[in-house]
Amino acid sequence: MKKVPRISESEWMVMRVLWERSPLTANEVVERLSSKARWKPKTVKTLIDRLVKKGAVKFEKEGRRHKYYPAIGRDECIATERQSFLRRVYGGITKPMLAAFLEDAELSADDIAELKEILEQKAEE
Repeated sequence: MKKVPRISESEWMVMRVLWERSPLTANEVVERLSSKARWKPKTVKTLIDRLVKKGAVKFEKEGRRHKYYPAIGRDECIATERQSFLRRVYGGITKPMLAAFLEDAELSADDIAELKEILEQKAEE
């Protein structure tokens, strides 16, 4: 499995746009982010450049324009972030993290049933 780069919160916003639809030009990314962030076009282009340098985004040259697309999948990034969070905040120990999340969560009966099913499947592994 290839190494997934660390992505900042602002870079996550750009990645979400590209995961939703790509390839896109930098201006199309700017346009899609305009309702979510009050960034200048230069800021968005800087974020895209950083993501290219990190290997998270690639591009194809189309005439004078570049069309950007994700080089890594959303699930890979989420898994990497989840593992990083677990190591940094909970010392890599899953049980206290799950307990804390469950204490804070507002869960429906359906949510609880689904979680029980997941735990039962885990017990069978």
